[in-house]
Amino acid sequence: MSRAGAQARRGTLLALLGVLAFSGSVPATVFAMRGFDPWLVAVGRAAVAGLVALACLRLARLPLLPPRAQWPAYALISGGVVFGFPVFSSLALHLGASASHAAVVIGLLPAATAVCAVLRAGERPRPLFWAACTAGAVSITVFTLAQGGGGATWADLLLVGALLSAAVGYTEGARLTQATPGWRVISYALVISLPVTLPVSAVLAATTEITPRWDAIAGFVYVALISMFLGFLPWYAGLALGGIARAGQTQLLQPLLTLVWAWLLLGERYGWATVAGALAVLVCVAVTQRSRT
Repeated sequence: MSRAGAQARRGTLLALLGVLAFSGSVPATVFAMRGFDPWLVAVGRAAVAGLVALACLRLARLPLLPPRAQWPAYALISGGVVFGFPVFSSLALHLGASASHAAVVIGLLPAATAVCAVLRAGERPRPLFWAACTAGAVSITVFTLAQGGGGATWADLLLVGALLSAAVGYTEGARLTQATPGWRVISYALVISLPVTLPVSAVLAATTEITPRWDAIAGFVYVALISMFLGFLPWYAGLALGGIARAGQTQLLQPLLTLVWAWLLLGERYGWATVAGALAVLVCVAVTQRSRT
């Protein structure tokens, strides 16, 4: 295997590790909202993760803020993965979207990430790559509309906002990881958000009802530490090594993994249509990973 091929494979494996971490985000959010207000779940997890990131930067004796010239890029990351995705996805779940429904809608994220890669990072995947990406997106869209009776709801629109936000944050973060370690990229994005996330979280904690159930606390800890921080370490590194568009296609696996967690943890049940959709996604992932960028 060539050096470039080995690097791409390492990138894919790291991205898969990140996807595994992110796949538990939707069920964990459902658990967290059993004891916390959805706005507190969305913003509070970023505040907790930001404090952890601040501590890590200080322990490493690194600057607590990124270079000023990179602030616009970090603002995009923050807007996408610190605020956009958590807020939109939490509100969608609060409006009644099930974990399985959210999983398949957010499954369009790899296609959105690939488009952002083309527009922002200048990547140009081969036609076969785009064909497989499109097939995966179409499969997920058909499944979602079928489950929703042929129409879209406000929760669907919020989930689309979540996936677009994440696509922008993923792409910009991967671009910065070419020169900066991934853990520092997500740390800086979280730290520059603290002037907003900390006071807002404090107000929400003081003015909303909190029920300290063990499952709610566990869900909140997961989305704060894993979804908002630890999962980004292998994810950004994988996108940087394997290519934003190519390695990003590993996220086509996320709906399948989230469905498994929703079945095991939330007791949701699925029919053959879900199984067929999951298999279609797996085929698309296999094709995209064999397509050279």
